[in-house]
Order: sequence, then structure tokens, then C-alpha cells
Amino acid sequence: MGLVKEFKEFALKGNVMDMAVGVVIGGAFGKIVSSLVSDIIMPLIGALLGNVDFTKLAVTLRHEVLDAAGEVVKPAVNLTYGNFIQAAVDFFIIALCIFFVLKGINKMTRKKAEEPAPEPAEPVVPEDIQLLREIRDELKKK
Repeated sequence: MGLVKEFKEFALKGNVMDMAVGVVIGGAFGKIVSSLVSDIIMPLIGALLGNVDFTKLAVTLRHEVLDAAGEVVKPAVNLTYGNFIQAAVDFFIIALCIFFVLKGINKMTRKKAEEPAPEPAEPVVPEDIQLLREIRDELKKK
């Protein structure tokens, strides 16, 4: 029973919940960036380079082997480097976005830390305490 209680306390801590929200948002953000790269950026780059489709870029290491009937006995072995290029661009854009977000957060945090703390206001001393202090000071003089 103690293990269940301990797990419940752990799972409901603020940091764990924040992390869970971050993972979900990060996953959705990754899908958006992947779509941006594969559906917008790479086709533009491909068009600039002469209608190149990066997803189809590959080097055939071994051609397929067919039998007498024309059926594939051994499939072709391809090195599909176009998918790797697209994944690398995905990573670069995601890393760049995270860099700028963290840079903004750090800038805001630094500004907050550099702001001087407000001067503490002098505590308000009740009138009777003030009177007792004055009497004490007069007695010390005598």
C-alpha cells in the first residue's frame, strides 16, 4: 500500500505534470515541424535544385534478383539518403526553434534577476511602543 501512495505523490507533483505537458506539446510541435519540412521546405528546395524529390533520393547497393518467371528472389538493397537529409533538416529546424525559445526564456529570467529588489518599507511602530522607546532613551541619558 505504501508503494501506491508513494507513486501517487510522485505522479501528481507539479514537475512531473509540467514535464508530461511538455512532452505532449513537444510531440505535437515535432509533427508540425516535420510537416513544414516535408510539405513546404523540401519541395521548395527540390524545385530550386531542378525538381528533385528528396524522399526518392537513393543509391542502389544491390539490384533485385529475379527468377526465370520474373518474380523477385532477392529484393534490392537501397541506401535512401534522401530520407536522412529530410530528417536532418527536421532536426535542425526543431533545434533552432528550441534554441530561440530557451534564449527568450533566459533573457526574461536574467531581466527578472537583474531588477533590484524593492526597498523594504520601515515597519510602522505603534504609538505606545514609540512612547516607551522615548522614555527608555531619556532614562539612559540620566
